[in-house]
Amino acid sequence: MAYTALALQLTCRAVNDCGHAQAAKAKITDSIDRIARQVAASKAFIGNSLKLVVLPEYCLTSYPQGESIERWQEIGCIAEDGPEHDALAKIAAEQGVYLSANVYEIDANFPTLYFQSSCIYSDTGNLVLRYRRLISMFAPTPYDVLDRYLELYGRDSLFPVVDTPLGKLGAVASEEIIFPEVTRALALKGTEVICHSSSEIASPLLTPKNAAKIARSVENQLYLVSANSAGIEGIDLPNQSVEQGSKVVDYEGRVLAEAASGESITAHADVHIDALREKRRRTGLFQVFSRQRLALFTHVYRDNEVYPPNTMLDADGRVVTPARSHFVDTQRRVLDALVDRGVIS
Repeated sequence: MAYTALALQLTCRAVNDCGHAQAAKAKITDSIDRIARQVAASKAFIGNSLKLVVLPEYCLTSYPQGESIERWQEIGCIAEDGPEHDALAKIAAEQGVYLSANVYEIDANFPTLYFQSSCIYSDTGNLVLRYRRLISMFAPTPYDVLDRYLELYGRDSLFPVVDTPLGKLGAVASEEIIFPEVTRALALKGTEVICHSSSEIASPLLTPKNAAKIARSVENQLYLVSANSAGIEGIDLPNQSVEQGSKVVDYEGRVLAEAASGESITAHADVHIDALREKRRRTGLFQVFSRQRLALFTHVYRDNEVYPPNTMLDADGRVVTPARSHFVDTQRRVLDALVDRGVIS
């Protein structure tokens, strides 16, 4: 079985300067309409073999730049059952593709927070996977309210995988690709194709994220479809700082296609799931996934927590809405603890 996957490199349009929620919603709607046209044009150009499209990180809004949690909820977030999800699902159905998008959304069970979610919509117009980003510097995550989150959704919710005609799909957000455990957890649940939505620094040199993309593909023997933004309009950061380099990487770490600067469909390539599955079943030195000795590391992780869970729950288990200073303050305490333990000097 083979099909074409596309990491669609497009420009993100920021909502940060929108004065009120209505203006932000209008800009989000406009972005969705533009994505619909771009996906349709991509399908027309590439052909009917195109079955998977991955969009960049926060493709509808850009990202918070100092806004409070409440302010970003107002202008930068969508409801977990909101019409924006329906509109993205409609794009997938109309074009007959699986569509992966990354959004900020509000969960009704955590109304004073928001989460960054990577969602996959099927070619029949259904939301079939929702992955909530677990490692973030400046945004709440399920880890920050872990006990309550697990109580509501269970452990299987943390690393979801969906079995589709295109293979078993999973999602990783942004710099989570640098943390090997996230992709490894998905691989251990059977993931064959990672949909990676990113908005990252462009450089002719090998960046940490691009090194990680190759490493994650090799060590887990999976495909990675990584969509970067083509710049962000409407913020003070120089527009082209976060652009280029969208790519498709195969299960041996080969970059099959990669986009240069600007909006682009260049990063599309064929995904051969049957070949991946055959490779995974072989014996030999280079069958690295089957050679893992995970029991060696159980106590290392158990006994050496770095960043604590539940930092946004109070002593009674109630959700606490953090100030923006919470994120840096917590990181400073983590670093001080690591020094005290002799982990870093």
